[in-house]
Amino acid sequence: MPASSWGLRRSGFLLSKAAYAFALSIPLAAPVPVLAQVFPMVQVQQHLRAVDTMTAQFTQVDRNGRSLSGELTLKRPGKVRFQYQSAVPLLVVGDGNSLIMIDYKVRQVSRVPISSSPLSALLDPNKDLSRVARLSPLTNRDKVVLEVRDPKHPESGTFTFSFSRSPTSPAGLMLEGWTVLDTQGNRTTVHLTGQRLNVVVSDKAFTWNDPRPRSR
Repeated sequence: MPASSWGLRRSGFLLSKAAYAFALSIPLAAPVPVLAQVFPMVQVQQHLRAVDTMTAQFTQVDRNGRSLSGELTLKRPGKVRFQYQSAVPLLVVGDGNSLIMIDYKVRQVSRVPISSSPLSALLDPNKDLSRVARLSPLTNRDKVVLEVRDPKHPESGTFTFSFSRSPTSPAGLMLEGWTVLDTQGNRTTVHLTGQRLNVVVSDKAFTWNDPRPRSR
């Protein structure tokens, strides 16, 4: 699909840059119905810019139905930690520049730039979502669903973020999870519970131990 189809125009939002900028300038204190009636895409952007940190419990389910759980810690920009349950020797950390996948069982470490992953839509509050995202057709008025795929990095797959409407949360939204569809058609779903927003999070939460043997 052409990259332009992921912009606001193909999503039905025929916005000029000036109109989009004006929408983003709407104060966060504006009533939620006002934002919801203007542009849901902008409402998501408002939410992401208002949430500096988040902690939550997550449950991850793969295509075979295997379920893993753990704790998510997020600090924008660019920092995230997926700490899996103690029996799972995996760790995913975002250090501000890269997403680092550590497999302690095989002592392997791999990195990808955050900027090349659709997860950057969640980690970079200044990212222009109109360039990489489109709104999914609404089947539930209580949710906003955003489908993110970077046309410059199609190998990263597609992330579909789901927000529930929450009048007490920033911009009236709460992130409840996402689904990842890779280029092989494998689907992984992450569901969040116990979300806590804008709590104190130390940068030490994003450190990790390197399992690779040191060279002599």
